[in-house]
Amino acid sequence: MKFDFQWLACSLLGSLLFRLLPLECLPSHGFEQDTVKSIAIVGAGSAGLAMLKTLLDLPVEIRAHWDIVLYEQRRDVGGIWLPDPSPAPPPELPETPLYPLLHTTTPVPTMTYPGIPFPPGTPLYPPHEYIEQYHRDYATRHGLWPYIKLNHTVLSSSWTGTSKTGHWEIVVEDHNGDRIQRSFDHLVVASGHNHEPHIVAFAGQETWLESAKRGQQREILHSIWYRDPSRYVNQTVVVVGGGASGADIATQVLQYARKVYFSVRSPPRHEPTGPVERKPGISHFTPDDVVFADGSTAQDVDTILLATGYDLRVPFLEEGGEVVVKPRSNETDGHRLTTNLRYLFPLHRHIFSLAAPYPTNALAFIGLPILLSNCLSDTAQSIYATSIIVNSSLLAPRAELLRQLAESEEDLRRRGHDPYYIGHRMVDESGFDYQDGLIEALRSKGGLPEQNTSFVEAWRREIFDHVGSLKRGWKRLEALGQAQEWLEGVESEEDWFQLMKRVSVWQDDWEKKHQLVFSADTLIY
Repeated sequence: MKFDFQWLACSLLGSLLFRLLPLECLPSHGFEQDTVKSIAIVGAGSAGLAMLKTLLDLPVEIRAHWDIVLYEQRRDVGGIWLPDPSPAPPPELPETPLYPLLHTTTPVPTMTYPGIPFPPGTPLYPPHEYIEQYHRDYATRHGLWPYIKLNHTVLSSSWTGTSKTGHWEIVVEDHNGDRIQRSFDHLVVASGHNHEPHIVAFAGQETWLESAKRGQQREILHSIWYRDPSRYVNQTVVVVGGGASGADIATQVLQYARKVYFSVRSPPRHEPTGPVERKPGISHFTPDDVVFADGSTAQDVDTILLATGYDLRVPFLEEGGEVVVKPRSNETDGHRLTTNLRYLFPLHRHIFSLAAPYPTNALAFIGLPILLSNCLSDTAQSIYATSIIVNSSLLAPRAELLRQLAESEEDLRRRGHDPYYIGHRMVDESGFDYQDGLIEALRSKGGLPEQNTSFVEAWRREIFDHVGSLKRGWKRLEALGQAQEWLEGVESEEDWFQLMKRVSVWQDDWEKKHQLVFSADTLIY
């Protein structure tokens, strides 16, 4: 695919590069070529790198006088994929929830930035080190390093000005512990949402913890601190939470534990592998037992591992008074963004803040949507955000954007979803439609040239329907020692697509021959 930059916004012509159009092709409104802009990006995970790369893909003639800085609080790029193998114990938070034995649950060809496949020889479901290196290579390939300030933590950010003009005052702590204050026209938050663990409390748990038998050490621990399954040798463990991490952790712990329970309130999106015992959600604790919602109990439990997700927080905007925390709320005062710990609102298309004190293109969030392929979504969001930072006239007035948001939320309610509970989840497998919708919205307003092609490549949608047999097939190839042979000669995106199709067909044929039937599988992100 090449991307051009037309109408001084990110255009989609099929590559990840932008080209300057002849000046006579440029619109006469919305942009002045000598404009000086300053943009701060927070976070060097997949979202921050995508945004930085998209901004730098603007023609030099447009961004010649722009000041673009990306602040990353950690030692390297990669975000959640950058390990923190030996975190301090609670209450100090780890830098990432990543654990050493993590493999992707998603085939890596679907996890890529558009047009940038993983290197030849990468397993279809690799350990996390491959993803970490992919992001590092992405930064090198696109010359991003000069704009990235590692070991720089954004402490606070607040708006100074009016709803029409002003700037962000940002306080940053550098690698020496010194505090720096800088001003920026635009702020892009790409710092992720897996930092603040959502820790569930149950009636009676303190008494249960204190009633351990002599020689027993009971524990309730969120999965953000989980690292080594061998720590649970000969223990009885209850894993709470039916997401991908809960199922994966239960599978790992099972190799060492005496007994593993898998406690979920609703049918899980992903099942553990092995003889774990499924239980409903925890109701309460007695001094001796864990009691589940159906009245059944688990006795002699040593550890509760809470794979219960994360609260949506933006500490530096909270510190600056720009975000207010209201757990379980669906109300905002209009002057600040609100997080109810699941949903940050009001935002236009999960990206631009619609809070009243600043322009509608002054504060953007990249990477909030979940249950989709991050790098692809981050790219689509970055194109959308960059286009509107360049030309704010592509956005309707604030009142109209708020009306559109209300309509979108009401549509979710009609389909049985509470928007303030599902938050930024792409329900009903709508992730691809969301990404295409961002690009189509720009095209419809002249921000991008009209094209007959979609942003989301057809192969990504097609392989989505085969993820179950694909994963089972790859596991069988690895068990047979044939995986590396199948990877030979696989280099381009088309090669990876054809490989996935071959593996899926090969596995389907084998399962039909052996009369094996599996339930419908869902792609887990």
